[in-house]
Amino acid sequence: MMNRLGERLAAVLVLSFILIAPIVQPPWFLAIMVVLCSLVLYLIRKTRFLALALIPIALLYGISILPLLVFSCTLTILVMGELAFQETEERLYSYIAYIAAALVGCTLVMAYLRTWAPLVVLFGVVVAVLLKAILKEREDALMIEALGIAMTMFLIDELNYHAEIALIAIAVAIAFSFGYFSYRTKTADVSGLFSGALIGIILIIFADIRWFLVVLAFFILGSASTRYKYEYKLHMGVEQIHGGARGYLNVFANGSVCAASAVLWGVTGSPVFLALFVGSVATAAGDTMASEIGVTGGKPFMITTFERVPAGTNGGVTLTGEVVATIGALIVSLLAYLLGIIDLPTAMVCTLAGFIGTNIDSLVGALMENPGMVGNAGTNFLATLGGGVCAVALSYMIW
Repeated sequence: MMNRLGERLAAVLVLSFILIAPIVQPPWFLAIMVVLCSLVLYLIRKTRFLALALIPIALLYGISILPLLVFSCTLTILVMGELAFQETEERLYSYIAYIAAALVGCTLVMAYLRTWAPLVVLFGVVVAVLLKAILKEREDALMIEALGIAMTMFLIDELNYHAEIALIAIAVAIAFSFGYFSYRTKTADVSGLFSGALIGIILIIFADIRWFLVVLAFFILGSASTRYKYEYKLHMGVEQIHGGARGYLNVFANGSVCAASAVLWGVTGSPVFLALFVGSVATAAGDTMASEIGVTGGKPFMITTFERVPAGTNGGVTLTGEVVATIGALIVSLLAYLLGIIDLPTAMVCTLAGFIGTNIDSLVGALMENPGMVGNAGTNFLATLGGGVCAVALSYMIW
């Protein structure tokens, strides 16, 4: 964290760099200036990590990898967001202040540079506050945040994808409302709030609201399944930690494939990514229901050896779990069909893919998670990826 002297120095330096950036050419000359000033900040103990965060951003700008807008907005988010974050005491409100200050600062930067790129700025700010929530206990958080912000904005800028400002506003309102509701109902923690909002924004902007509704259905199914016989699962010792509140690892493990599908669909328009999306969400729904409800269906057997194992063992399956997994995949697939995302044959294929993906989760749990090769998040990611790929492969067979 920056002390008061460091805050003032950083604010003045960043403002100065942004003001002179369009004038100072070539870019490497400004990069040298930023590096030299960062060395001054490094001498102040409390601003060392800020100094180290500024240096790689300056170097990337100096060698013309980062465009001027990305460079300027990264610096703005780092300093303005951090200043606002420290001025508040309420935990959630401090993140809201971070977002507000960063957005205002970046809007002024866009006006000054006469470059309008709201999508680039939006993703930079959301990723920034997400990393802030994830890395809050780490001293080197600013360094990671800086690179994460810059690389995210660089990627969105390179995609050259355009969206109407009204759509962006709607996406932000819906996604953050959903995230806040999840946080208030204790189905997500702070990192889960922002990671869920990020995926929601991606789905709505690169695809449309229907894709978000499909993921929302998965969320509802998962939350209901978590609460199913919760006291019984608590007694068995197989309940979700933190009362079922999901964090960023769980959100990204189950949502990375569907978010990537949305981006690829928005950029290419290929129907392949429709099946990938629905297959991955069907797998996530089926796997969550199988895990939360199937565990109450008696003593499971190991999917690889068919030997009886204790409830909650990775790779253990029950008949109840297999049935509810199919039901969960079917609900998601039929909803996607009713919303017009996929046709009926593809919906049936995605139901089967969701069932297969759920069992891929069990296989990965038995063969990789139990030996410690991957964690639970890795298992979930591989399962959703496997289910999505199966949906694509099976779809090709009927097309």
